Amino acid sequence: MINIKRAMSSERLMRALTGLKTEQFNQLVGVFERNLEIAFKEKRKVNIKLGRDFVLKSTAEKLFYILFYLKCYPTFDLAAFMFNVDKSSCCRWSSWFMYALELTLEKELVLPKRKVNNIEKLFQQFPEIKEIYIDGTERPIRRPKDAKEQKENYSGKKKRHTKKNIIITTGRKVLLVSPTKAGRLHDYTIFKEENLGQAIEVEINVDTGFLGIKKDFPKLRIIMPKKKPIGKELSLEEKENNKIKCRKRVIIENAIAGIKRLRIVTDVFRNHKKDFDDTAMLIASGLWNYYLKTA
Repeated sequence: MINIKRAMSSERLMRALTGLKTEQFNQLVGVFERNLEIAFKEKRKVNIKLGRDFVLKSTAEKLFYILFYLKCYPTFDLAAFMFNVDKSSCCRWSSWFMYALELTLEKELVLPKRKVNNIEKLFQQFPEIKEIYIDGTERPIRRPKDAKEQKENYSGKKKRHTKKNIIITTGRKVLLVSPTKAGRLHDYTIFKEENLGQAIEVEINVDTGFLGIKKDFPKLRIIMPKKKPIGKELSLEEKENNKIKCRKRVIIENAIAGIKRLRIVTDVFRNHKKDFDDTAMLIASGLWNYYLKTA
């Protein structure tokens, strides 16, 4: 069994194992405990206090396990060895505790939205938001056995099989995470499929992966670098303008890097449970927002 007290005595170790500081972890424990009971009633249809005693006795140990799983992404065999249980227990814990963590982050108001209509409500709630940043991010997955799935998930950009999400941020905070899509889809295709082009009265910063957005959505206030024409060169002025726009837009790359501190969204994804990859990305984004909120 991992010595949790030893981990909590070192800020460096806590960040390495859970992605949170000790103080942030302790603040999350109380809310997680209440949502753990809700999660058990909904997932197991029983009270958490019934049945055999957990190997993980305290709520802090349960929270530590799921944060450790997300941050370090061990195989269930390795996690079972480290926590001295059977790997089937680790599989069940990951499902139950992930749901409880999702409820917890939602209560803490740090979970990103999934739909544009929710984003519009957020703009109404926080009118001080003057600009947003939009970008796509990909995560590697195992090569699917089915030929059709292989074709759908193969990313020509990454030269491997991936899953993709569109991220909308305001600075470093993540506002929206689109549903997880196959890696073959283009960023702008997902943008249109998810109806993210509804009129938003703020400045929108994007990269050249969203070519066509100005033509398709003329009412949007778009800031985008100029793409080099085929067989031609950009002028010095155009290059300087591109540098200014890219320096400003790099903030969304910092947000994505914050999400990807967790290895579950950077390593090759191994879980087979339906929609688990989508939940992992949502929770990773929520944990990054929580980290920023409590830093």
